[in-house]
Amino acid sequence: MIVGVLTERMEDEFRVAITPPGVQALAGHGHTVIIEAGAGLPSGISDTDYTDAGAKIVKTGKDVWEGAEFIMKVREPEGPELDMVSGHTIFSYLHLAANEKLTKTLLDINVTAIAYETVQTEEGLLPLLSPMSEVCGRLAIKVGAYGLEKISGGMGVLISGVSGVPPVKVVIIGGGVAGFNAATVATGIGATVVILGISPKKLRYAADMLKGRAVTVMSNRANIEEQVLTADLVVGAVLIPGAKTPTLIDRDLVSRMKPGSVIVDLSIDQGGVAETSRPTTNKDPFFVEEGVVHYGVPNMPGAVPRTSSFALTSATITYVLELADKGFDDAVASNAVLQRGVNIHKGKVTHEGVAETFGLPLGSL
Repeated sequence: MIVGVLTERMEDEFRVAITPPGVQALAGHGHTVIIEAGAGLPSGISDTDYTDAGAKIVKTGKDVWEGAEFIMKVREPEGPELDMVSGHTIFSYLHLAANEKLTKTLLDINVTAIAYETVQTEEGLLPLLSPMSEVCGRLAIKVGAYGLEKISGGMGVLISGVSGVPPVKVVIIGGGVAGFNAATVATGIGATVVILGISPKKLRYAADMLKGRAVTVMSNRANIEEQVLTADLVVGAVLIPGAKTPTLIDRDLVSRMKPGSVIVDLSIDQGGVAETSRPTTNKDPFFVEEGVVHYGVPNMPGAVPRTSSFALTSATITYVLELADKGFDDAVASNAVLQRGVNIHKGKVTHEGVAETFGLPLGSL
């Protein structure tokens, strides 16, 4: 198979879909990898690094689209890319449930779209989303700390506090991978931490692993309101695979939060947990609404592209090899985990979450 890798077009997206070890693995299986010149530079990977691993470098993204049948990306295609996507299989983060326009565009053209974020095991684990969830969770406390600084519009407090001054209260909504990693960092620097979640099993795991340094609370409307109103920093880390994130913090609740408090909405690429959230960029990440500082960068791991790109390839390469070795039809027929990643195929929505979000019929593979 000929596998193509592009320079990402999204603003402030510095990750790349494959690293040299991934190229080496594909080449070792007899596949050809073509990469747009300079695609890896923001992640500290040179064209020579890629050619040494067995890749072929081409001048433009158009050359990749024209030369490859299977396209690996980090983020969804946009702009001029949509004119070239027909006839390809795309493997990427897509987040279609938050983007009706893109969903309908992909349905109108001959494309197979496999979303990293909906590749799911029988146990409900998301192996291709987990690495980026780790990155987001760990970054959440760092960016939240900046948001709490006065220059960002925050109340002007230090998360850890100092001798004689108490630390801030961090409330994390969601007890999955991102939420747990946010809690790990927040407790590590001395914050008072509360984790809200709907899974008793995950809450017990967090309580055990964090050795009692975080309070765990079942997530419901009353508990969310109680905790958010007393929070200095709220981290939204809620995920329903393939579906839009429910709004758990409405505008009225935001308006009653502490002035200068911060919401870091990690769920923004699926719609966000706060009604007042909206997408921002790594260059301009914060805005103030209802007196509360908001952070809503959808491609948050793009701020640390080298770490993120290597983590992504480590997770995806097994599935990429399976698709390349067997071809799409045989790969998804023999692997239910990969099959759940298919969102669109031959003009049909094939993922239940996306279909339900937009009221579209659910097709079969």
